[in-house]
Order: sequence, then C-alpha cells, then structure tokens
Amino acid sequence: MNKLSSLRLAADRIQQRRPWLAFPVAALKKFGDDRAGDLAALIAYYAFVSIFPLLLVLVTVLELVLASDPVLRERVITSALSNYPVFAPELKSNVNPAHSAGTALLIGVAGTVLGTRQLAAATQNAMNTAWAVPRDRRPGRASSLLRSLGLILLVGPGEVATSLLSGLAGGAGHVLTGVGARLTAAAVSLVLDALLFGLAFRLGTASQVSTRDLGLGAIIAAVAWQLLQVTGVYLLSHQLARRSALYGVFAIVLVLLAWLYLIAQITLYAVELNVVRVHRLWPRSMFWPPRTEADLRARWLQAGAKRSRPGPC
Repeated sequence: MNKLSSLRLAADRIQQRRPWLAFPVAALKKFGDDRAGDLAALIAYYAFVSIFPLLLVLVTVLELVLASDPVLRERVITSALSNYPVFAPELKSNVNPAHSAGTALLIGVAGTVLGTRQLAAATQNAMNTAWAVPRDRRPGRASSLLRSLGLILLVGPGEVATSLLSGLAGGAGHVLTGVGARLTAAAVSLVLDALLFGLAFRLGTASQVSTRDLGLGAIIAAVAWQLLQVTGVYLLSHQLARRSALYGVFAIVLVLLAWLYLIAQITLYAVELNVVRVHRLWPRSMFWPPRTEADLRARWLQAGAKRSRPGPC
C-alpha cells in the first residue's frame, strides 16, 4: 500500500469516528449517489423559465394597484424583487401598465403556469429520489398534479410574501431602530421561510415519508436561504459586473442560472441530510472498499427505489 492510499484510509477512519464529520460527509455521499446535481440542474432550469413571467405578473399588478402612490409602489416592488437583483432594473423600467398591462399579464400568467408546472414536477421527482421512494409508491398522475398545484399556489406566492414582509420590516426603522429592526426582520423571515420549506417538502414528497422527518431539512434550508439573501446581492452584483464586459446581456442569464442552481443544490442537500438522519446512513466510507454498514443500507435503499409497477402503466 503506497503512502497516498495510507493517508486516504487514515482520513476516512478519522471522519467515520467523528459524528460531526461523518454526518455531513454521508449526506454528501448520498447527494452523489442520487446524482442530485443533475436533479438540481433540472430544477434550476424550470425555475428560470418560471421566475421571469412570475415577477412580470407581480410587478404589473403592483403597478396597477398602487398607481396612485408611486413612493409606496416603488418600495413594495423593490422589496419584492430583493431576492432577484439582476432582473429588478429590467422589470421596473420596462413594464408600463398604461400601455402594456394586459399583454404583460397574459404573457406572465401563461409563462408562469407552463414553467411552474414543470418546476413542481421536477421538484417532486428530486425529493422522492432523495428519499428512495419506490416508483410504485410515488403519487399517481392525479395526486401528483394536486401536489404540483399546491406547490404553485401556496409555496410560490408564500415565498414572494416573505420577501415583501422581510423587506418592509427592514424599513420599519421608526419602530425598531438599528440592530433591533434587522434582527426582528431576520427572525420573522426565518420562521416564515422554515414553514414554507416544510410545506414544500411535504407537498413534494410521497406520503409514506412522515412529516416529522422533514423538519430538520426545512430549518437547514431556511437558514441557508437567509444566508444566501445576505450574501447574494453582493455576489451577484460583482459577478454580473465582471461578466457583463464579456457576455453583455447574456451575463444576466448566466448569473441567474448559476444562482438558481446553487439554491437548488443547497435545498436538495438539506433533503439529503433528512434522509441520512432518518435512515441512519452514517458513517459512510469515502474510499471503499471496505464498505460500512451505512454504505450497504444506502445501496439497499437505492435498489428498492428502482422498483416500479408491474405490467403496463
């Protein structure tokens, strides 16, 4: 055995003996076993297809409803678009309700319906794959459609609402000044995001998975989302400025796709943490052989997930 192999085995033994290392390593292994990166890419694509028409509808409605109060309208639109800074200037400058509200709403609603339906289906497939739900135990077409509608009608607008609430709460400086206002806004937004992620995980996962088994991942995903919101504007603005010189208008597409892909990956990793905890899939071996008992359990789960209905569907 050469020195490199000895070092790899020693590092593997160290992580296996320390739960605080073995647990995230096992989730990362499960992420790779499920090819969750590919699933995240599909989610990011459909999210990109959905997000622009959804924001177009939102901005158009706000322009119409708050036409008499331009200051409040600007504040609400800015808060609503705070999660998507790369599109905010384009939407705010190009949507004109006096001339194109009907067209904007028509295009926005049609694009939103088509994109979000595929996004919800991709999300369900990714979560059921992560939980190793056998194909013959997954929701049928009617149930899957209802779950997709739930994801579209509850989770999507709910996320927009949390963006609005967090943005408006952050501006309530006359009630809670300084650090107090920011901490309050962050706490309210974190709780709402955790509830929304929990709802999304419940709707996106087959009923054979217990609701209580979804809680940890929802909290982790909410915390990660809050951190991304804090750092996202800075990262996006710098990345967009750097790429605009090379790619021009395509920089917006490239950066937003990368942003959505990162969000999808982190969300699926949170789901994998749930799966690893519930099925006790740690410690895993980073370099096998030899395999651990958790490796064998993970392989057994993967094999069971491939079971499908007998006969024609």
